[in-house]
Amino acid sequence: MTRLIASALVLGAVVAGGAVARSATASASNKNWFPEQVHLKLTPSTPQLAACMPNVRVNVDVQLTTERLGFDTFTVNAFNLPPNTTFTVFLLQQAGPPFGAAEYIGDFTSDWRGRALNSFKLIVQEAFSSTLVNGQRTRVDLNQVGAWFADPAGDDFCLGPNSPVTPFDGDGEAGVQAFNSANTTPLPAP
Repeated sequence: MTRLIASALVLGAVVAGGAVARSATASASNKNWFPEQVHLKLTPSTPQLAACMPNVRVNVDVQLTTERLGFDTFTVNAFNLPPNTTFTVFLLQQAGPPFGAAEYIGDFTSDWRGRALNSFKLIVQEAFSSTLVNGQRTRVDLNQVGAWFADPAGDDFCLGPNSPVTPFDGDGEAGVQAFNSANTTPLPAP
């Protein structure tokens, strides 16, 4: 009887140990299936724009999957935007002026209700710019986010018809920066 109880205890320990090992393996596996996510809340770039868009919400969610998939997923989900308006999105060295290095990553457009949703596939966590400074190659991490009115007239509802024209669109003519990540934690550095 004692031998039977001892055998049962050993068998129980082996089974439990196997379950713990499978559980640890499953946890490591789940990490690969559930990527690290970063959430940013973009805010209007100036007090004047904030006053013109008091209820705007621009959320950015980034799934960091470059190591597993070769790219990250950068999703913009926005509410209470000016209706039927396109915005250009950039990864930036600095959230506000003078912005420093910038990488254009795509556009999002609001519908008639002022809602917008778009996802981009790109490398976000390791985004950088490389340029020559005084003859030396210099790396600059791009871990801030900014969005501009794609049309120079897109900001007229708030700033009037003589608002500045900026180069932050593919055709070289955009409105002012509408939103940025200055008031949130920057994207993770590599």
